[in-house]
Amino acid sequence: MEPLLKVLLFHFCFFLFLLVNSVLTQAPLSSRVERAALFDLRASLGIKAKYWPRKSEPCTNWTGVECLNGRVTGINLAGLRRTSFGRRNPRFGIESLVNCTRLVSFNSSGFYLPGSIPDWLGQNLSALQVLDLRSSSILGPIPQSIGGLNRLNSLLLADNNLTGIIPDSLSQLASLSVLNLSRNMFTGSIPSAFSALSKLKILDLSSNSLYGPIPSEFGSLLSLTYLNLSNNSLTSSVPEQLANLSQLVDLDLSFNNLGGNLPINLTINLQDIIFLDVSSNNLTGNLLELLGLFNASGVTLNFSNNHFYGNLRSNLANLLNVDLSSNYLQGPEVQTGNNAFLSTNCFLGQDQRSLNDCETFYVLSGLPFDRNSTAPVQPPVLKKSSKRLKYVLAGVFGGLGVIVIVVIILVLMLKTCNKRSASQRSANVEPVQEEGNANDQIISIDIISFTNSFTYEQMLQATSGFSDANLIKHGHSGDIFSGRLEDGVDVVIKRIDMRSSRKDCYMSELGLYSKGMHTRLVPLLGHCLEHETEKLMVYKYMPNGDLSNSLYRSTSLEDDGLQSLDWITRLKIAIGAAEGLAYLHHDCNPPLVHRDIQASSILLDDKYDVRLGSLSEVCAQEVDNNQNVITKLLRISSSSESTPSGSPPPSCAYDVYCFGKVLLELVTGRLGISNSEDTSTKEWLDQTLTFINNYDKDSVSKFVDQSLFIDEDLLDEVWAVAIVAKSCLNPKPGKRPQMAHVLKALENPFRVVREDDFSAEILRNNSSRTTWNGAFFGNWRQSFSGSTNSQGQSQTNKDGYSGTKLYGRENSQGSGANDMSIQ
Repeated sequence: MEPLLKVLLFHFCFFLFLLVNSVLTQAPLSSRVERAALFDLRASLGIKAKYWPRKSEPCTNWTGVECLNGRVTGINLAGLRRTSFGRRNPRFGIESLVNCTRLVSFNSSGFYLPGSIPDWLGQNLSALQVLDLRSSSILGPIPQSIGGLNRLNSLLLADNNLTGIIPDSLSQLASLSVLNLSRNMFTGSIPSAFSALSKLKILDLSSNSLYGPIPSEFGSLLSLTYLNLSNNSLTSSVPEQLANLSQLVDLDLSFNNLGGNLPINLTINLQDIIFLDVSSNNLTGNLLELLGLFNASGVTLNFSNNHFYGNLRSNLANLLNVDLSSNYLQGPEVQTGNNAFLSTNCFLGQDQRSLNDCETFYVLSGLPFDRNSTAPVQPPVLKKSSKRLKYVLAGVFGGLGVIVIVVIILVLMLKTCNKRSASQRSANVEPVQEEGNANDQIISIDIISFTNSFTYEQMLQATSGFSDANLIKHGHSGDIFSGRLEDGVDVVIKRIDMRSSRKDCYMSELGLYSKGMHTRLVPLLGHCLEHETEKLMVYKYMPNGDLSNSLYRSTSLEDDGLQSLDWITRLKIAIGAAEGLAYLHHDCNPPLVHRDIQASSILLDDKYDVRLGSLSEVCAQEVDNNQNVITKLLRISSSSESTPSGSPPPSCAYDVYCFGKVLLELVTGRLGISNSEDTSTKEWLDQTLTFINNYDKDSVSKFVDQSLFIDEDLLDEVWAVAIVAKSCLNPKPGKRPQMAHVLKALENPFRVVREDDFSAEILRNNSSRTTWNGAFFGNWRQSFSGSTNSQGQSQTNKDGYSGTKLYGRENSQGSGANDMSIQ
């Protein structure tokens, strides 16, 4: 009978505990001060009455309010909605919380709180254990006073607009186990004082502007399981002390400027590692020695876009995902699993580096190179081979000197030849007859034969002598006139004054059209190149003009009203423009940059189909992110010529930025965003971007064009396009999406806002597709695996850190990932 009595006694005590706990939890709010504080908070934030009813007991009936012993212990604003007045007047109005002295948890994740974190928050809420302000549009620096919350175990401030340096005072949070400051705008170095956070399990500082080395003191964070420092500007080498983090499951150091060898003891000691990403750095070393230590199945590795070398003879089939692309590995083809990527190396086979590229790297590194060899490459012993290396370097640099001299001689010869008659240069090239002898411009028959050649008299007749009545506008490369040819065809004629325009602007445009008449480029009907001082380009007439004068059109109403384009047409225009840019960026080789994307360069035919105009500034993108460092150094002298004064940088990322402004113009209806750089427009742009929140669709009402009448489903599309626009306007060029991704998102806007769990904090997915959320608010990675079957599972662990399981990661390559150009 005794065991039975013990069991009954245990169940009775447990039931009694639950009863007492329920009574304490459901007890009415006993503090008048805290009751007044909650009602003040309700008013200052504009919480809807259905969530916090005025005549109801807060502790039992208010959504997100938790109490214990009649005192407020938790407030969760996530998912709550504001009244219409609250939405029109949002602010960081939480001052009344100063009276909730027993508050343990405050969560405003996804709840719009524009403003900075107040100093009193760290001085008065001493009982606080969880502070979650993710995606709340807060800005400014983190106050030093936050270091006074000595009981805090979770500090989550990701996805905001926080600036300044990370304060050292955070190292005083001795109880902290989760620290997430990712996707903000922090600068400065990582505080080495963080090594004092002995209980820290999760540290995420990714997607900021941090620089300097990784503190070696991090090796003392022995409880750390997740460390993400990706997408910053960190330098120096990976500290060997990180090998002390034996509990580490996930380590992400990608997209930084780290160099040197990856410490071999890092792979020896981290036996529990599931995900390791060091891609897009300047790391080097014998990768064979590192990979041989990963024998456990289910490990995901990304070593891509570095300078690793060696003869890879390992069987990689046991690894879940492995990306070794864009390195200098050599040897025969390697047996791999379905999810291994080995392109742009020095292997035998397709999609590999050129033989010259590989030989140059191995010679300058003092390493033997043989694609057919299966012998492992040993690291160079500099002391023994220093004499040989001197001879090799002398030969290499001597050869380079000869090449430079030859190039200089050729340039001088070409300049001399340019002064002669061009008719003798080639049997396949004819000179265009010009008046005078300006530069003797020469155009290949292959370039000009695909369009009509008009006489200057025909152009005069078509434009009534280039009369002011036919003038459409003054373009930056020439005046634009409307005209009508003899057969009655309406055209647009660009008159390029060679005395004030760039000499080769019309040549580059003709060269673009020689690649093919793409449907998203304004059709070129012909040209007139007779005169030395002016060149004429003839285009098809676009009945609906350009976007800047079609977004709103005057109606026939007596009050001279304006008719706005409907949302379906606006989205059609956005997709059409994205298709044109995707053609330039991805289908042309080398990639071409438009450099003048704005509303006035997006032309519209009679069906509002887009034709890109203003093509005189199109040029090849200069930055090749797949080049190795040596090749880039060799090209410095040839690419050092500066762009024309005032010209935007020749970067695809610049086009993406400009296109983001066009998208905002379509969403907000505010004219002139895309072609203005004045202070007021920039301030408006910064303000509007703070309203675009991927957690709160209602935020759309703060900036959407009020002339649009749209239902709930279309509002989701507007919201999605705003999110895409914000990603395009990322201040860091390397973190903007590629146009191919932007186009795919605009074609499937519902997937941007509906398909994925936007509350997930760690954007992980062991499926093979790129998640839309990861694409537009993460690092623009492509998934390692390549399948489309499984999806990452969201979970919230006991530390209060909401995220997806740490079993996979997306791989990204942003548009111009290593592009250091502005905007």
